Amino acid sequence: MTKQKNVRKLQGDFWERNRKSGGYLLKKRISSAAYKIVRVFLLFGMCFLILQPLLTKIAVSFMAEKDLYNPIVITIPENFTTANYRLASELMGYGQALWNTLRTSVLVALLQIAMCTLVGYGFARFNFPLKKFWFGCVILLIVVPPQTISSSLYLYFRHFDIFGIIKAIRGTDLNLQTSQIPYYMMSAGCMGLKNGLYIYMIRQYFRNIPKDLEEAAYVDGCGTLRTFVRIMLPDAKPIITSCFLFSFVWQWTDNFYTKLFMGNMPLLASKLTTLVDELNAYVINTLKNAGGASIGYGNCILSTGTLMVIVPLLVLYLFAQKGFVESLSSTGIKM
Repeated sequence: MTKQKNVRKLQGDFWERNRKSGGYLLKKRISSAAYKIVRVFLLFGMCFLILQPLLTKIAVSFMAEKDLYNPIVITIPENFTTANYRLASELMGYGQALWNTLRTSVLVALLQIAMCTLVGYGFARFNFPLKKFWFGCVILLIVVPPQTISSSLYLYFRHFDIFGIIKAIRGTDLNLQTSQIPYYMMSAGCMGLKNGLYIYMIRQYFRNIPKDLEEAAYVDGCGTLRTFVRIMLPDAKPIITSCFLFSFVWQWTDNFYTKLFMGNMPLLASKLTTLVDELNAYVINTLKNAGGASIGYGNCILSTGTLMVIVPLLVLYLFAQKGFVESLSSTGIKM
């Protein structure tokens, strides 16, 4: 009874205050409620647009082939099966491709972040000749797509030489096109995938750190390198973590540089692009079906392979999301 009396009293107070305000309080409450409803619908719509393709791929990956052509089956499989995953794993050589992709992504990400951290710190803290020009080149790395220099990269590493020294010693230049060395060299030279973006992000982060920390370290007797390692690097862990995750994920799904330099190595991204062709060959040679796989079943296996490629990234994000979000929130854009 006491609670009901309090509710009636609050309602009476509200209507009394609304009458005195000329209806302002009621209008404000209605507009606030309308705003919340619209926001809920917008958020739900955005989440649905993002998650719906993924949920559809998950549902299709567990469907038998006859479910794909059953008009009754829309989302929930009628004949639940995991055969699609076994077939996709066999066609992709999933175990070997996963190991190669993991090893390459980790090595490339470590090289890129190590070099980009040094370069970003240099741009943030030191003055040197043509600094603005070189930073403009970094911006070009972000703006210019790598496809525009693919021919130059191919010819350079196909006929690799250093000021003619290698040709003078061996009598011919080196062909590095079929090895991983060119990609590691580009990553170490800050010319790898998205390196310009990492340099820019790290530079902005270091510019937001007060210079008093470095000056105090210099007063205490620390040199430039020791100050960077002992003072600045520990403080930059959030942005380094973010750039490492960006580098790892982009390298994991990259298909341009892997085809250009590592075409012979089985990687998940390259195997995924040929999965439907492998399925057709499997159906023709093993199942003796001259027509190959149907379009619907080919899309089913492709969806299954796509999930097998992105699941490790989702697991990585679940473990690293806290540091990732914190690093982005603490990175300012200070020009």
